[in-house]
Amino acid sequence: MSQHKELIEIAKLFLKLGSIAFGGPAAHIAMMEDEVVKKRKWMTQDHFLDLVGATNLIPGPNSTEMTMHCGHERAGWKGLIVAGLCFIIPAVLITSVFAYMYQQYGALPNVKPFIYGIKPAVIAIIIVASVRLGKKAVKTVELAILGILTLAACLLGVNEIIALFGCGLLGLLLYIIKKRLSNLNSFIPFLFLQIANPTNVGSLKIFLTFLKVGAILYGSGYVLFAFLDSELVANGWLTRQVLIDAVAVGQMTPGPVLSTATFIGWQMHGVSGALVATIGIFLPSFIFVLVLNPLIPKMRKSKIIRATLDAVNIAAVALIVAVCFEMGKDSITDWRTIIIAITSLILVFAFKKLNSAFIVLGSAIFGYFLNLI
Repeated sequence: MSQHKELIEIAKLFLKLGSIAFGGPAAHIAMMEDEVVKKRKWMTQDHFLDLVGATNLIPGPNSTEMTMHCGHERAGWKGLIVAGLCFIIPAVLITSVFAYMYQQYGALPNVKPFIYGIKPAVIAIIIVASVRLGKKAVKTVELAILGILTLAACLLGVNEIIALFGCGLLGLLLYIIKKRLSNLNSFIPFLFLQIANPTNVGSLKIFLTFLKVGAILYGSGYVLFAFLDSELVANGWLTRQVLIDAVAVGQMTPGPVLSTATFIGWQMHGVSGALVATIGIFLPSFIFVLVLNPLIPKMRKSKIIRATLDAVNIAAVALIVAVCFEMGKDSITDWRTIIIAITSLILVFAFKKLNSAFIVLGSAIFGYFLNLI
C-alpha cells in the first residue's frame, strides 16, 4: 500500500474515532486497540502495550498521544500528524459550536439523556480491552502482583501518576535484585516550561498559557480542571462557573477532553482565542510523541529498560481497570444503566467483530428511550 493510501486510511479511522470516542482516555485506548491491533493488525499487542506505557510516562492527553503513535507506526511522521489532527478536529469543531451557543445564550443544551446511555456502554468496551491487554501484560507472577498492588493503590486514592511511576520503579528494583546490579544511571526526562503570568489576556498570552499546561499536564480531566483553575480563575481571566461548564463540554463531547481549551479560548478571546488555545494545549504532545516513538524499539532492547516498561505496562492496565471501576460507581446507578451495561457487555464479548462505534451510538439511543419510560 502506498503512503498516500495509508494516510487516507489513517485519516478515515481517526476521524471516525474522534467523532464517536466518548468516555475518556481509557475508552479511547480500548477503541484504538480494537481497531489497530485486533482488526487492522498495524502492530502487535505487545508493542501497543509498550506505546500505552510510554505514553503514560510523558505529559499530555494519553489517548491523543496514542493516536499519534498509531499513525507513526503506520506511516511515519506524516501519519503521526494526520492521526493526531483527525482525532482532535471533530472534538474541536463540536466544542466550538457549544462555545458559540454558550457565548450567545449563556447555557448549554441538554444532552444528558444520550450521555446516560453512553457511559455504561463505554464501561463494557473498557472491560474487554482490559482483559485483552491484561493477558499480554501479565508475563510473570511478579508482574501480576505489581498490577494488583497498583490497582489497589489507585482504588485507595493514590494519585494515578504516582502509582504508575511507583510500579515502574518497583519493576526496576526487582530486575536489579534479580541481576544483582551494582549501580544504575539516572536521568532527568523533562524540564518544565515556565512562563510569567501576564496581566492582560491576548491571543499570544492565551497561547503561552495553554502551551504551558499542555507541556506539564499529567493525569485525568480532573487534573486539567485543577491546572486551569490555578492558571485562569486565580488570575481573574475566567469565572469558575465558566470553567466548570467548559470541563462539562469536554466530558460530554467525543474525542479528547482537552478540547475544553477550545471552549475556554473562545470565551476569552473569540475565534482567535479558541484557535490559539487549541494549538497551545496540543502542540507539546505532537513534539513529545515525535521524539519518543522512534526510541521505543531501542528501549525494548535494553534489558533494564524492558523490565521497567513491563512494570509500567501492567500498571497502565491496572489504571484502566481502576478508571473503569470508578466510572461504574458513577454511571451504573439504576435499573436502566444496569440493563445498558449488561447488554453492551454481552454484545462486545459475543460479537467480537462488532465495531465499538455501533455499541456507543446504539447505547446513546437506547438510553434516550429508556429515559422516556
